[in-house]
Amino acid sequence: MRIAVVDGQGGGIGKHIMEKLRRELPDEVEFLALGTNALATSVMLRAGANEGATGENAVIFNARRVDLITGPVSILFPNAMLGELTPAMAAALGGSPAPKVLLPIVRGDVELVGMRAEPLPHLIDELVLRVKEYVRRGGGHAAG
Repeated sequence: MRIAVVDGQGGGIGKHIMEKLRRELPDEVEFLALGTNALATSVMLRAGANEGATGENAVIFNARRVDLITGPVSILFPNAMLGELTPAMAAALGGSPAPKVLLPIVRGDVELVGMRAEPLPHLIDELVLRVKEYVRRGGGHAAG
C-alpha cells in the first residue's frame, strides 16, 4: 500500500502525520511526501517518508498513483495554504479515486460545522486509526 501525505507551508502537520503513521503501520507500507514547497517535502522526508516530490506537477501526477491520501482538509480547497495549493492540485487530489483521510483543519473563510474542537495530537491519533483500518482491510485505490 502506498500512502500520500500532502502538506505545504512549513510541513508541520504533514510531519506529525508522517511520524505517527510510520510508527503505527507495518514496514511494507510506503509513504510518499507530497509538498506544495520544498521545505514541506523535506520536513516530511525527515519524518519518515520513503520518497518525496514537490510542487503542482508532482501532486497532480501522483494523486492517481497512490492508495490513500492524507493531510489537512484544506488540500481540497483551491488557493489554500496562502495560495500554495493551486486549483489544479485541489482538483487532482479531490478527483483522485484514492480514499482520503483528512484532518478538519482550515484557516480563512471556511468553517466545518459539526466538528468538535480537539487538539491537533488527538486529531492525528484519530486519523492514524482510520488509516490503519484501511491498511488492515487492504483498502485504498490500487494504482497501476
